[in-house]
Amino acid sequence: MSKSNTTGMDHEDFRRCGKDMVDFIADYLTNISERRVTPEVEPGYLRPMLPRNAPEKGESWEDIMKDVERAIMPGITHWQHPRFHAYFPAGNSYPSILAEMLSSGLGIVGFSWAASPACTELEPITLDWLGRMMSLPACFLPFNPAHDNEPEISITNTDCDSQHSGGGALLGSASESILVAMLAARTNKMKSKRLEKPSIEDGQILSKLVCYTSKLAHSCVEKAGLIAMVKVRQLPVDEHYSLRGKTLDECIQADKQKGLIPFFVCGTLGTTSCCSLDNFEELGQICRRENLWFHVDGAYAGAALICNEFQYLTKGFEYVDSFNTNPNKWLLMNFDCSCFWVRDKCAVINAMSVDPLYLQHKHAEKATDLRHWGIALSRRFRSLKLWFTIRSYGIEGLQHYIREHCRLAKVFASLINEDDRFEIIGDVVFGLVCFRLKGKNKLTQKLLLYLNDSGQIHVIPSMVNEIFFIRFAICAKDACEYDMHIAFQIIQTHADGILFEYQKTTSSTSIRKI
Repeated sequence: MSKSNTTGMDHEDFRRCGKDMVDFIADYLTNISERRVTPEVEPGYLRPMLPRNAPEKGESWEDIMKDVERAIMPGITHWQHPRFHAYFPAGNSYPSILAEMLSSGLGIVGFSWAASPACTELEPITLDWLGRMMSLPACFLPFNPAHDNEPEISITNTDCDSQHSGGGALLGSASESILVAMLAARTNKMKSKRLEKPSIEDGQILSKLVCYTSKLAHSCVEKAGLIAMVKVRQLPVDEHYSLRGKTLDECIQADKQKGLIPFFVCGTLGTTSCCSLDNFEELGQICRRENLWFHVDGAYAGAALICNEFQYLTKGFEYVDSFNTNPNKWLLMNFDCSCFWVRDKCAVINAMSVDPLYLQHKHAEKATDLRHWGIALSRRFRSLKLWFTIRSYGIEGLQHYIREHCRLAKVFASLINEDDRFEIIGDVVFGLVCFRLKGKNKLTQKLLLYLNDSGQIHVIPSMVNEIFFIRFAICAKDACEYDMHIAFQIIQTHADGILFEYQKTTSSTSIRKI
């Protein structure tokens, strides 16, 4: 396709170029270990490499792909690299990639049932599958398990008085899930306060609303508070980095004495800093007593609930009002794909629903419109990723993937423990190991800098209770023990140099003092 024209690609061009792109992606993922993990570029590197203005005439596929290799790939951080251990995994698998291709190819915008019936109906089915895989309480499932042996009942926007009011939606991120839960909780609380005191204005209520979370909760909770215009209390954790009921209760009572209105609590199943767990049973009991909305963010670690040995972590979920987890982190699905379940779907719909005439349709009384479940009107066909990936791997395949990551984390932790210069921070429960060099924080800070500057490995830091440490996440889909040993060798080599330099500096200082 060397011609330049105004049509971009025709059907035959697409067939050929699409096959080329599949080969490009497969080759990239097959040979990714040969690349440097992080790019050697500085901010602003790309602008001088590309034209100032868009091309007047269409360019060839070959020229575009040459520029991908020349300009784009040098600036890529390779999240699928076996030595990428930063953040949390960025889910990826061939079935999910193919589902994304189909979603893009279909080119639909599924904001309502009428806009695309299959898009709307596959979503609750896949959320029901995953919810059952995780053994979530039945109240969260889109379909009532009590009716499994009966003719299927449609999920609608208007069945808020039914005995089963739970459900879920696929949103863009955990940040969006938490914001939607917070807005639903805010609407609920403001409505109840107006019933108590009809003369009160919304602004008076809003100015007094307070939500609570751990100081280790993801920053998106704080951002949701900014958007919702409510106060956010970030509470201290115990020695296991867990938010406890007593701490929450004391803060709630103090706020109530000030005339404030508690309305929302966000617990975390697997904090970003160290993958710690809040005490859901203690927090939930207080939320139930105080009539507060209780949300649990399980963006990463929530996926582990598909394994029976981790389902004890749902102790206290009988008090939870909403829950989210991101299959695009730890279930081999590409971003974006955040699962959001809620006990009372009508609380969400009532808070988010806007229904202009041009979006109404004749099936509204019999069908659900997922535009009422989130911030955005337009919705992607995200459920294809769940459907393709779960069917391709099966529950056993996905369980194996998670268990293998957890096993490899323990392998890496054992290597750290064998070297008495290091110490582990927190418990190693999932696929994350937090470690540091013993001694002053500056040693670990320097180690982090050396590791990332080397390009051989990529890790990120965190700090809890003034202790600086390095997070080592198992991220690669096909990670193995060899990768753990190679990573540890890299870490040891850089630690050797740092400690030698530190001891040399310390010795020189001591001699000068003498």
